[in-house]
Amino acid sequence: MQPSTPAPAAQPGNVVDPYRAYNFKLVIQGVVQGHFTKVEGLGLKIDRILYRSGGENSTVRVIPGQVEYTPVTLRFGLTDSTEMLQWLFKAVDGRVERRNVSIAMLNDAGSAEVRRWNLLGAWPCDWFGAPLDALGKDLAIESLSIAYDRLELDDARAPVA
Repeated sequence: MQPSTPAPAAQPGNVVDPYRAYNFKLVIQGVVQGHFTKVEGLGLKIDRILYRSGGENSTVRVIPGQVEYTPVTLRFGLTDSTEMLQWLFKAVDGRVERRNVSIAMLNDAGSAEVRRWNLLGAWPCDWFGAPLDALGKDLAIESLSIAYDRLELDDARAPVA
């Protein structure tokens, strides 16, 4: 098999469109969960540690410190499924069940993964029920935030051998 050619890089005269934010899937413990409407908060922060070397009082050096992963908030329509709430209430009862969660960005056609973020050791840490309004016509959307131990990036664009 021929190795696939890499996607063209953005350069003057070579326009590369960004991926669409609505083409994603969420995978929890290897099972695709398809009812999420939004995923927010994916990110990390590396603390900066400032110090001065002995005898160099005019120069402040910066070294990387502790890595902090921000909780990810999942928004989903209220359905008959109670799987996510059961996972949450296990944590409420003190029986935290850590799961591996992946967020996969898909290409424009929605047929192939182009990027995947793996949230390792994830567990629910925050939940908000859907706002209820007897006069409204909106969907009932709940939100669940998950904390996690580590974030890994899979390069889904690697050539297939």
